[in-house]
Order: sequence, then C-alpha cells, then structure tokens
Amino acid sequence: MDPETFTCSICLDLLKDPVTIPCGHSYCMNCITKLWNGEEVKKIQSCPQCRQIFTVRPVLVKNTILANLVEELKKTGLQAAPADHCYAGPEDVACGLCIGRKLKARKSCLICLTSYCEKHLQTHYYSPTLKKHKLVEPSKKLQENICSCHDEVMKMFCRTDQQSICYLCPVDEHKGHDTVSAAAERTERQRELEVSRQNIQQRIQDREKDVKLLQQEVEAINQSADQTVEHSEKIFTELIHLIQKRSSDVKQQIRSQQETEVSRVKELEEKLEQEITELKRKDAELKQLSHTEDHIQFLHNYPSLSALSESTDSSSINIRPLSYFEDVTAAVSEVRDKLQDILREEWTNISLTVTEVDVLLSDPQAEPKTRAEFLKYSCEITLDPNTANTYLLLSEENRKAISTKKQSYSDHPDRFTGWWQVLSRQSLTGRCYWEVEWRGGGIIVAVAYKNISRAETGCWFGHNDKSWALDCLKNSYTFWHNNIQTRVSGPRSSRVGVYLDHRAGILSFYSVSETVTLLHRVQTTFTQPLYAGLWLCYSYGDIAEFVKLK
Repeated sequence: MDPETFTCSICLDLLKDPVTIPCGHSYCMNCITKLWNGEEVKKIQSCPQCRQIFTVRPVLVKNTILANLVEELKKTGLQAAPADHCYAGPEDVACGLCIGRKLKARKSCLICLTSYCEKHLQTHYYSPTLKKHKLVEPSKKLQENICSCHDEVMKMFCRTDQQSICYLCPVDEHKGHDTVSAAAERTERQRELEVSRQNIQQRIQDREKDVKLLQQEVEAINQSADQTVEHSEKIFTELIHLIQKRSSDVKQQIRSQQETEVSRVKELEEKLEQEITELKRKDAELKQLSHTEDHIQFLHNYPSLSALSESTDSSSINIRPLSYFEDVTAAVSEVRDKLQDILREEWTNISLTVTEVDVLLSDPQAEPKTRAEFLKYSCEITLDPNTANTYLLLSEENRKAISTKKQSYSDHPDRFTGWWQVLSRQSLTGRCYWEVEWRGGGIIVAVAYKNISRAETGCWFGHNDKSWALDCLKNSYTFWHNNIQTRVSGPRSSRVGVYLDHRAGILSFYSVSETVTLLHRVQTTFTQPLYAGLWLCYSYGDIAEFVKLK
C-alpha cells in the first residue's frame, strides 16, 4: 500500500474519483478532464505519461476497485502530510500547480514560466516534450522573461539597446538593430565573465601575496618594537642606576664631609672646654691668693700663680652661618636643570625618530583631493598663550587671535616680543589638516619649529629657515621661506586650508570655499615637529581663527 502507487501524476495527490484510460494509466477524473479539454483545439487527446494518442476521446468511467483501494489507503493513515518546512513561506518561491497551501518550488521552467515543487516537476523529467524545457533554480522573476509589448517569451538580445527582446521585437521597436539569440549573447558574455574571473583570481592571488607580506611586516614591526622597548628600558634603567649611584656618592661625600667637619668642631670644642676649666682653676687660686694676709707669702706665691698658659687663638674659629652644604644643593639643582634641558631637547629628537617609523611610504599622489578627504586628517589646534605677542588678544578657547592694544601678559621665554605672532600649543607630525578663517587687512598662516627666535630679529614667520608662511591679503597671496618670496596665484577666499604630511615632507596651502583649490605646495625635509602659527600685523582688529572641523 505505497501511497505513490495511488498518486495522480497530474496533481501529484491521492487519486480522487480515479479513472483508467485505455493505455492503463489512472488519473483523477477532474485532472484528466481539464487536461483533455485544453487539448480539444488539436482534436487529439493523449496520455500525460506514456504520450499514447487517442484519435477518439475515451469515455471516462470511474474505476471502482481503484477508488476503494484509495479509500482503504486513507483509512490506514499512510498518506503523510508534507512537513511544515516543505511549504512555501513569504520569502520562498511557491509551486504554481499546488492547490491550497503551496509547497516550495524546486525548479522554475523558463518555457512554461512556472515554478514546480518536487511532485509537479516529475513530468518534466520523463515527458519527451517537457524534457527539452530549460529548468533553473526557483525564481520569482519569471515574468521578467515575458516581453511587455508582445507578451512573448524573450529569447533574443538587442546589442544596440543592450536589452532582452522577443522574436517579434526586431519587427517593431528594434527594427534594424543588431540582434542575436540570448544563448549567443550569453556565450559571449560568458567568455568575458571567464576573463573577468581570471583577472579577479589573479588579483586575489596578488592581494593574498600582499597580505602575507603585510603580515610579515607586522611581525617584523612587533619584533622590532619589542626589542626597542627592551633596549630602551635597559638604557633608561642604566641611566636611573647611574643617577642613583651619583646620588649615593653625593650622599656619602656629604656624610663624610659632615663627619670630618663635626669632628674638627668637636675637637676645637673640647680644647676650649679644657682651657675654660684651667682658667677657672687658675681664677680660684688667684682669688685665694688675693685673700692672703701675709705679705711675704703673697709675694712668694704670686709669680707662679700669675703666669697663664697659652690661650687658643680665636681667629682659628671661622664660622660661616647658613653656608654649610647649601652650595651642594645648588650644584645638584643645576645638574637637574641641565639634565631636564637635555632630556627636553633630546626627547624631541627621540619622539620625531619614533614618528618617522613608517613602513608604508607616503605617496605624493595619495594626497587628498577633496575637502571630505582632507577632513579625514583634520586635527584640533589651539593657541599657546605663552607664545602670544602682547598686542594679540586670544579667545577663551584659545582658537582665535585678534590684533589689539597692548595686553598685560606676564613675561615668558616663549613669548614673541618682536612681531605680533603666536604658535599653537600642539606639535604637528604625521598627516594633519586644519583651516584658518580670517577677516581684516590680512594675516600670515604659517608653520614653524619650536626653537624659532622670539626676539624681533629672526622671528618673523617665513623670513628664516625655521618657518614656512603664506601671506594672505585681500588681493594677493605670497609664500615666504628663509626670506625668499614666491608669488602665488589662486582664488581669493577668507578661509585657508593647510595640509601637512610631515613624514613625506609635504606642506600645502589651499583656498577653501565651495571647492578646495591648491595655492602652493612645498616639498622639503622636516627635521623637527612643527607648530601652526598666525601673524597679525597689518592693522588693529584683524582676526584669525582655527575652524572647528570635527
């Protein structure tokens, strides 16, 4: 009692009102009737399974025995319902022949333009006619294969318009166009696809080699960094031990000198104490002698008692109050200050050396082109009040400078005293981008080394070898470096963008408006970290501000 034996090959369900046609195959009464009604135009009826043709339409009579067997099969409960996962969901392609709840389609036919579940697909496997149909993976887009103009299956391709067409389209809309069969176009595109795949696979191999190389670089970088950290810690530990040893030596010398000096003072103190005791004894004897009534006895004893022992020379006691070891403290402080200065100066070189470690060399052609690309490297810049000239007033956030009357700033070694200039608080290395908005008679936008002169002589941005400056006036631009002037042309704008690639030695100035236009580019070698600078000397009330870009 296998359910498949009593299944209609048309609806793929258990037979309902089964009928047996002359060739011996059985079908549901309703299924075979609908099928033959559709073939009535041809005046020929055939068996859907064996394709036997009947010139006279057979009379359909219910097969009672088969019907009874089907009923018995239903009673045994052997007809298993499909599992829930076999039914089509909202995202699935449903079978076009299932009645009621539809099963998932297993294939779609490009000729029938219908999708079939596993049962309804069987006829495409054994029917000689249906075997020729093109089966593909289930698709919801089968109707896209129908020409909207002629309601025919599109089996051709128009190369002129690059679209699929049906066999009637070349007569109408695509008349005179270069048309081929869809299969021929597919063959050519398939060859192109294979070439593209080969190119992609080659690129994959190249990129995998690049990835392997980068992984090796990462390993080398990590190994070098670990070794350098280890060596640096060892060197700094040696420096610490050296300082500790010097500290111990100074401490030992101080204690030794302390012991020597205290011993000398104690020795002198004991000597004086002995002299005081001797003098007191002598004073008592003289006092006793002074009370002697016998004149002869007095005169006899006086010579021996009146003689005094040699006194300690008071000039040998040279006391220097508050000047014992204070000079040592001053000397140690001087060493500390010098060491701090050395570390501060050398730290700049160390820091710069670290930032110069760059495995992937900067490509000048990789310099940003659009403002959006520049903004990837935007940096937050604030002004250092300790560097501001007294004729510059800074905003509370230290982002804006205004040329004004003299301010009462405290003295500071970093303050510019000659020109109305100011430097940023942040040092600039790597890739950086910032913008300056200005108003007034004009300003200078610059970058400079930290050790640029602060006095009037030699501190003017662009007029020395420690700074690079763009002079911005309402009607002109001029670039300055090492006191050499370069005329610059470009669109006038109240906003200037500055791009720095410290590693590559690139410094570029841009006019910023709706677009970013290059004004001047410098290619050099920077030996120290740079600081952003502003110069406002043309008139009172000139304003320059670092724009917030993030």
